[in-house]
Amino acid sequence: MELYRYLIDDFLIEYSGNLNPKDFIVKTENVGRKKQGKREYLNDQLTRNLINKLGTFFESTVDIPRINIGKKQIVETLINEEAFILSKFLRNERIEWVPRMYSI
Repeated sequence: MELYRYLIDDFLIEYSGNLNPKDFIVKTENVGRKKQGKREYLNDQLTRNLINKLGTFFESTVDIPRINIGKKQIVETLINEEAFILSKFLRNERIEWVPRMYSI
């Protein structure tokens, strides 16, 4: 998963580029024993929007062929397949592991 962390980082940086202070709500919460603190959260509507856009991102097609199928795949499948290939390498079921990289 860490191999593709940059994809999520890039996605979140792009998404947050248009956010304003009014897009956040402040909540007072317990942050420790007998301590309260204020935390900022994305408002509910934008949180739903972010989740939907992230889901769409994970379902976007990449030009890296699937294992055994050879056709394009979605980002989510790429991440899962890469974890599978790495695990086979770590169990000595593959001679080498060369990460399949994708860029936005």
